[in-house]
Amino acid sequence: MIRHIVLIRFREELDRAEIDRLLKSVHALKDRIPGILAVSSGADGSPEGLDKGFAHGFVVDFADAAARDAYLPHPAHVEVGKSLVAAARDGINGILVFDLEM
Repeated sequence: MIRHIVLIRFREELDRAEIDRLLKSVHALKDRIPGILAVSSGADGSPEGLDKGFAHGFVVDFADAAARDAYLPHPAHVEVGKSLVAAARDGINGILVFDLEM
């Protein structure tokens, strides 16, 4: 299994409803792209204060690396990815992606 972790620094002017809409668009990918096992998302809840401005994130669990690799160029993912980059502070620099092989 591959756990795809994405942390986002959303632009300050975005309200909670817009952030929720963007995160729901990630959840919707589960029904559109084969190989996605689960999607979870939310705001940072750590008391450590080490988020470095990455106040929201999501996790996508894939059956295997082949499923993740098929997801990356999938048109639905590309569309959602573009909207997340547009909503992130400093564009792509406001997004951190980390994949773990479980």
